[in-house]
Amino acid sequence: MSTAPDKIVLPTRRMDPAQVELLRALKPGDKIKVTHAVRVGAKKWTAEAAGEFRGIAYLETGITTDRVKEDDLVVPVLRFTKPNGELTSVSLDENTKVERA
Repeated sequence: MSTAPDKIVLPTRRMDPAQVELLRALKPGDKIKVTHAVRVGAKKWTAEAAGEFRGIAYLETGITTDRVKEDDLVVPVLRFTKPNGELTSVSLDENTKVERA
């Protein structure tokens, strides 16, 4: 797994260039804080988590992975370890904010 892909591309939107640069500069073990916007129906809130950066990967997701290759939906995923040792991952989107802790 590469910790810093050459590009960090969202499937439908654009990520803030400053966030892309921060993500590309992170090294395994760096302390981070992630604020992720969550939306279910009309309700929206933020969730926060912190831990040590492990890497960034791409995940093929959804039912489209069983269809033609041109229909695949691929999302970038931030992987980190919480202070309690839990291995965690968060899919990145234009509303995800990552900071050095």
